[in-house]
Amino acid sequence: MNIVKSKTFFDVIIVGAGHAGCEAALACARLGLNTLILTINIDKIALMPCNPAIGGVGKTHLVLELDALGGEMAKLADKTAIQIRVLNKSKGPAVQALRAQIDKKEYEIAMKQALENTKNLTLRQSIVKNILVKNNKIIGVKTESGINFYSKAVIITTGTFLRGRIIIGNIDYNAGRMGEYPSMYLTISLKKLGFEMDRFQTATPPRVDKRTVDFNKMQIAPGEDIETKFSFWHEDKVYDNIPSYLTYTNEKTHKIIKDNILFSPIKSGMVKTHGPRHCPSIDRKVINYGDKKRHPVFVEPEGKYSNESYLQGLTTSMPVDIQQRIVNSVNGLENARIVRPGYAVEYDFVLPNQLKHTLESKLYENLYFAGQINGTSGYEEAAVQGFVAGVNAARKIMGLSPIIFKRSESYIGVLIDDLITKQLIEPYRMYTSRSEFRLILRPDNADIRLAKIGHKIGLVNDAQIEKVKNKEKLIDYFINYFNSIILTPDKNINVFLENNNSSKITYPISVYKILQRPEINIFDFLAFSSKNNGILKELEISSFDKDIFEQVEINIKYKGYIDRALNIVEKLSNIDEFFIDENIDYYQIKGLTIEAQEKLSKIKPDTLGQASRIAGVSPADISILLIYLKSRQKYKVNSNN
Repeated sequence: MNIVKSKTFFDVIIVGAGHAGCEAALACARLGLNTLILTINIDKIALMPCNPAIGGVGKTHLVLELDALGGEMAKLADKTAIQIRVLNKSKGPAVQALRAQIDKKEYEIAMKQALENTKNLTLRQSIVKNILVKNNKIIGVKTESGINFYSKAVIITTGTFLRGRIIIGNIDYNAGRMGEYPSMYLTISLKKLGFEMDRFQTATPPRVDKRTVDFNKMQIAPGEDIETKFSFWHEDKVYDNIPSYLTYTNEKTHKIIKDNILFSPIKSGMVKTHGPRHCPSIDRKVINYGDKKRHPVFVEPEGKYSNESYLQGLTTSMPVDIQQRIVNSVNGLENARIVRPGYAVEYDFVLPNQLKHTLESKLYENLYFAGQINGTSGYEEAAVQGFVAGVNAARKIMGLSPIIFKRSESYIGVLIDDLITKQLIEPYRMYTSRSEFRLILRPDNADIRLAKIGHKIGLVNDAQIEKVKNKEKLIDYFINYFNSIILTPDKNINVFLENNNSSKITYPISVYKILQRPEINIFDFLAFSSKNNGILKELEISSFDKDIFEQVEINIKYKGYIDRALNIVEKLSNIDEFFIDENIDYYQIKGLTIEAQEKLSKIKPDTLGQASRIAGVSPADISILLIYLKSRQKYKVNSNN
């Protein structure tokens, strides 16, 4: 009896081994908890069913924040990248981003290897049917094979598998992804427990055999041969540069789509659910933008050793024969052979306003949700949610305070706060525009912002935190150093300034002031300095990481804006420090509008700040609520620092 119990009892059970499930499982196991991860197909761990890429605007912020906290995604992106680019180079640092094309199969292998070689972690292939509850607490799960697994906490990370339905033209069948079993019963269990659920839809384009593609008719879109990386804990390197190619749809393509639009699931009624607005199908683009004569199509590699190419921009779930005609109408794809057709997939998700900031359910203790089941899209959004759920489940079991991320300190905080306060009408995707503090929440300073929290959690080691502390000290040192070095007008400095389209100096001025000029690049100035002995005598540029000087330049050039943003954060932080008891009866608070009473009662915000961001709750409602809270007792939100 004891042997059986030891094999079926765990501290934490994770249901699903996608990007959310993997990060949750690794976090729990690395924190010392006996962890079980159950997945439908053990050979499809951390699969990238859509574009095999990591990063992008907004998404890079999430990946680097996850890395700073001790997550895995950035490390494996560095290990498996086959092309990497810097996006928004001409724009400010707040919206710049890395985007890496990933070797799809290598990433799966690397993640599976990470799971299999992590102490305290057990990986099993099984489909979960029911959530087991006792005294309003989660105690485990029941699988379709009839085996019960028991635990102190359960994290649901099921992706698109809950009653998943594949649609291609007028054909549909149950599947989580093409060729994979769905989870048909777990939704029933969740609904019986009282969870409100809805359905979303997403889609993916066809893949073609690259040997049948004429790349000579396309524009090459290579990666960049630059030294960079995702993970703060790795050294910069130049990555493989397997190129992508750019082509375009044309009038012939659009005519095929228009002539067959009734076969499109979005027109035939086969698909009635909302899909991601940021990634419309080619059918929808032709319908919505009838005046456009062409749309871009990027032909991107799926892996170093794969002949499959991904057609970004050509998403469709039309019948397969029509898909083939659409593909063959595009320049360079005249003879391309589809090896995997595009398809749409519908799936169930849990309305995320039923969750706390920790991603624990408000209905049942020790039940957590992460990833697409919360209404998000994207590998990066899923991964950070998995990490947050895993860490908080582990800390609760260990008797420690939760880790709650604020909007003002991370994009992770923005993501979770948006999910639990705003109404979702489509799968949620992270954009930099979603953050009101994006100037201070940059990708380049994620380690400085969050590594201390990762160290407190126990997933960032002492050597790593010392590296971050040393980086902070060096940044402060060089800012003060450049402020102390005074340049006098001479021919050399003025020639340098003129060559960089900057005005000459006619009086002594600090290097700091020179570097404040937007047209002066710090590395150009350091190179000039090294050729002119006497300007920066103490500085041996080659002995310092370039990231140090990039941070110095950002802090100097944007100081006024950064200080202003920090002042706003300080002013607004007070509102997030008023903790609201979850048992508060809003209908008893006089003066609140009926809409505010209904919304607040349904969402049950944790803080006054969160309440202020709920649609339908006015500033007047917040003032009344603030007066009410002050008349009772003022609570402080747990600090992560």
